[in-house]
Amino acid sequence: MNSTKTLPALRGGEKSGVAGSAWMIRCREASKMETRLFEEEEHASIYQKYRFSLPPEMQSLVLSYLEEKKGKPFLLAADIGCGSGQCTRVLAPHFEKVVGTDISEAQIKEAKKVSGPSNISYCVCPAEELPFEDASLDLIMASSAAHWFNTEKFMKESNRVLKPRGCMALLTYTQHIEIHAKDCTEKLTAIFNEVEELLLQFGGVNIHHVKTGYKEIFDAIPFPEKERLPNTVCSVRLSIADVLGFIQSFSMFRTYLSKDPDAAKECIRKTEQRCLEVLGASSTEVMVEMHMQYMCVLASKPS
Repeated sequence: MNSTKTLPALRGGEKSGVAGSAWMIRCREASKMETRLFEEEEHASIYQKYRFSLPPEMQSLVLSYLEEKKGKPFLLAADIGCGSGQCTRVLAPHFEKVVGTDISEAQIKEAKKVSGPSNISYCVCPAEELPFEDASLDLIMASSAAHWFNTEKFMKESNRVLKPRGCMALLTYTQHIEIHAKDCTEKLTAIFNEVEELLLQFGGVNIHHVKTGYKEIFDAIPFPEKERLPNTVCSVRLSIADVLGFIQSFSMFRTYLSKDPDAAKECIRKTEQRCLEVLGASSTEVMVEMHMQYMCVLASKPS
């Protein structure tokens, strides 16, 4: 079972999974100022169940860039804003050690429930206050998370903890999502888009980073070697039940649910009904294919 013990390269020479009291105080103070979402236990459980790992195409893109810019061996990677650990686990086969960090205790608790490689550990902390020694990380990755960070502080901290030639990979899927199923693609996609438009009013200001393809985040990276790659279409096969769960894992939906529970639940009920009618199906276990556009920002710290 994964644990938070034996975190590598902790600041101040700490050797346990929980850093020293001074560091913990700084984390608590930092966390008061940054975006706090995904922290309910129920939300974390839904996130673990319905969010999927980084597509193979994007994994390959990140690892190829790291090999090109830094070269092997790959020793230590950090998955920042790791949530329930889906993307943390995909890094494990390629590094000596991988640490997933998240500001949400509930998300880290869910991540630790999943059996995984012994070289993974987890840590509760803000993205802007990381528990690593200076110049200790080969890779910093954040998947569908960087738009929630304080960009200026995160960039400063990333510069501190990355090794020379170490790399940063910030990925997210865009709002252009299609639901494919035989001759029903257009209608299913329209249903999904309608739900997304409804939820956007509950999205908060950080969502604009996703809408603009991380342009402001890209501009804030302090390294001269950086690139913002065009959208890459990736697909995942899901049941309609999975699609509905995926929607309910959105922070936007959780905000909607907290403001108007009856309306939010009715939205999911109607969406299920409409999808089944379009598909001519009676069960939410019917399978579809979700096509998502991923965008990626890559950067390498100078020698």
